[in-house]
Amino acid sequence: MAKLAVVIGAKETGSKPLIAAEALKKAAEAAGASLSIETRTPNGVTTPLDDATIAAADAVLLVGDVADDARFAGKTIRKVTLDAALADPAGAVAAAPSAARLIVGITSCPTGIAHTFMAAEGVEQGAKALGYAAKIETQGSVGAQNTLTAEEIAAAELVIIAADTNVDLSRFAGKRVYSTGTKGAIANGKALVEKAIAEATVQGGSAAGGKRDLAAEVAAEKAARAAQRSGPYKHLMTGVSYMLPFVVAGGLLIALAFAMGGIYVFDDAHAGTLGQALFNIGKQAFSLMVPFLAGFIAYSIADRPGIAPGAVGGVIAGAIGAGFLGGIVAGFLAGYVVLYLNRYIRLGRNLDGLKPVLILPLLGTTIVGLLMVYVIGEPVAAALTWLTDFLKGMQGANAIALGAIIGLMMAFDMGGPVNKAAYTFATGLIASQLYEPMAAAMVAGMTPPLGLALATKLFANRFSSDEHEAGNAAAVLGIAFITEGAIPFAAKDPFRVIPALMAGSAVAGMISMAVGAELRVPHGGVFVLPIPNAVSHLAGYIVALIAGTIVTAALLRILKKPIAV
Repeated sequence: MAKLAVVIGAKETGSKPLIAAEALKKAAEAAGASLSIETRTPNGVTTPLDDATIAAADAVLLVGDVADDARFAGKTIRKVTLDAALADPAGAVAAAPSAARLIVGITSCPTGIAHTFMAAEGVEQGAKALGYAAKIETQGSVGAQNTLTAEEIAAAELVIIAADTNVDLSRFAGKRVYSTGTKGAIANGKALVEKAIAEATVQGGSAAGGKRDLAAEVAAEKAARAAQRSGPYKHLMTGVSYMLPFVVAGGLLIALAFAMGGIYVFDDAHAGTLGQALFNIGKQAFSLMVPFLAGFIAYSIADRPGIAPGAVGGVIAGAIGAGFLGGIVAGFLAGYVVLYLNRYIRLGRNLDGLKPVLILPLLGTTIVGLLMVYVIGEPVAAALTWLTDFLKGMQGANAIALGAIIGLMMAFDMGGPVNKAAYTFATGLIASQLYEPMAAAMVAGMTPPLGLALATKLFANRFSSDEHEAGNAAAVLGIAFITEGAIPFAAKDPFRVIPALMAGSAVAGMISMAVGAELRVPHGGVFVLPIPNAVSHLAGYIVALIAGTIVTAALLRILKKPIAV
């Protein structure tokens, strides 16, 4: 948005200056410009422009009888008469020199210390030399600084990415983007900007038109939900997302080891066998689950300096038996400790590079480690032991009730905070060798899209033509355990669809817990079912999946009204 400093002068008293000011304000608002107006009349000066306002102005517009003013030295000035401003205020605003064209960008290097900031300075100076304004976000070792806003990105003519690391470009969809390394920006920023202006290409955005793409809708919804996450929920989900690959890999390797060598594959009788080797690899993968959970919770809060204190806290949590609960506590503790230290430790520009690689990891790890060992660790370990014993002792009606609760939570918001709370709870219990809740969570998460897909085939008159087509994609998403495949249907008719989904998922979760099904991996859908020992009581588990799907479809038939043809 252009910022204009305006001075209106009149040698005679009257209403013309006031009317001109209001007219110019309206014209500027329509043109997307910002005005600061000083009025001079024989009665004195009204709303004088201060030094900060003049310094921030992109140009100066002098209206009427205004003498040259030393305050505006170095500014681009345009003069118009008072009558001209009254006759054509929009023209007067348009005649004022516009704001400098804007270039935005990101710089980053692997260490995130010197080159990141040198490259940013090079791009800024190069843009200035060519008559552009520039704002460069630095993604350094202490996190993103000088962060670009959505408004700045929208206003920019060009985006320059001068980075030696991977940078997420999703924010720049539809903008002209030029990507390069930091070397060119440091060596000759002006030449780099010139090359960027000539060679930048439009960053791809979402395609428009065509048939309804349920997978694209689901991806967009997941991205939107991720963007809306904030606070502790966002940090926890970040940690869980980095933890999951270790749980999946470890669980499947242990399942394969049991298939090859039996349930005692870990004993001395199987030493040197492939089965025991796979078991040991899977066990080591599992051992990284809690450290990565804690490390990346801390990373979400405090950026890279938080990873080491969080991961070390996670290792300590695993060693003292605090498990995933201890990892969560350690992650949040490390993140906020490092964030506090980074905010209040001031070393000056020359020494700030020591903070992310030396001072913050050292102090953060020391503080978190001592608190975990002497203060927090043991109480959390005791809480986890109590929870584990309580869940292991759940039999009969209690276990079925737990399955119903997990099922209801999984279907309630289909990938939202309630769904993720149930999923995270079940996933974390895998580290404590409790596999039944995970089985209930996955089967309950599969039935919503599968039930909808079945309903679109059996009860076609309850759904639109678009929904019939989307039902095919929902079936694929359902068998892959992507609960979000049900979101577009639920968003269109929530008060009928969501209760049906929750009922079906509750039935699936109840049957899964009743038959004692165990799932050793936290994801995969039907694709993990053929893997030996990945799922116990497989026949009963399949019955749970089918029953939940049928209940969902049947309730949709009852609750949804036929669509008029």
